[in-house]
Amino acid sequence: MTEKPKPNLLVLVGPTAVGKTKMSIKLAKAFGCEIISGDSMQVYRGMDIGTAKISTDEMEGVPHHLIDIHDPDYPYSVAEFQEQSERLIREITERGNLPFIVGGTGLYIESVCYGFQFSKASVDEEFRQSHFKFAEEHGAQAVHQKLAEVDPKSAERLHPNDLRRVIRALEVFHLTGVRLSDQLALQKKESPYHLCLVGLTMDRQMLYKRIEERIDIMLGQGLVKEVSGLLAKGYAPELVSMQGLGYKEIVSYLQGEYSYEEAVQLLKRDTRRFAKRQLSWFRRMKDIEWVDVTDSENFPANYEKIHGIIAGKFLSNLEYTSKQSN
Repeated sequence: MTEKPKPNLLVLVGPTAVGKTKMSIKLAKAFGCEIISGDSMQVYRGMDIGTAKISTDEMEGVPHHLIDIHDPDYPYSVAEFQEQSERLIREITERGNLPFIVGGTGLYIESVCYGFQFSKASVDEEFRQSHFKFAEEHGAQAVHQKLAEVDPKSAERLHPNDLRRVIRALEVFHLTGVRLSDQLALQKKESPYHLCLVGLTMDRQMLYKRIEERIDIMLGQGLVKEVSGLLAKGYAPELVSMQGLGYKEIVSYLQGEYSYEEAVQLLKRDTRRFAKRQLSWFRRMKDIEWVDVTDSENFPANYEKIHGIIAGKFLSNLEYTSKQSN
């Protein structure tokens, strides 16, 4: 019996502000793609500016999935992202289009690319609540330090403000005696898909400059008003969504913990650090073909290079090669 061929899956990753959105639209139009957002924050409605969410106009008619699917108080998880992405990949493939994941949330994207298995059984609600209470009394950094003592690799991967995931990593160790980082390391690294993984990178100082410019644009677009509006609707600062970059810093400003200038500088610093962690995560992934887009002004050359990588990977599929010539 002939083995059924693996579905094709195109993936574009890279740090924040590297230029994934513009590149993804041109590639999607060339290869007949539907885009699945690989961003854990863009799932939330009403969180547009701080997540650099693509607008309808910017989509240029390319179908996008997993954007604006939940309110900010919904506890979105990697397991849910994986389940939804696997369903979407099947449906997009059945429509004769190419599934295309675009984003920067490393664990989410890797979980789909390599079919990670997530435990749904082990939960200790009392343990969780005791650690949330500990965080209220001693701060998120103190909980993160607990994780660093038992699972330094997970602590390195998770930001102290990502309290829910930090506590989950502690909970996994508490229940199983096995570190979450060790469990992830044991995951099978063979993909259920015919993968084409492309990573965008650029000179670090250039990237940092772009990050700071993007934040200035977000502030000009009304980031403070967006965050203030979310608080006014009753979304608590402790929510995972409100702990996201661009939200927790502005919340701190609005609550009087920092001046506006201090909050902006904190946001720029935290975003630079986040981009560094994104690059570290993706560089540990296998199969990624990296394209240096430091010369961002030369978009056509960068596009042609990536187009060639994708065409080479999916060349045997006449359906996609015919769309390239359009």
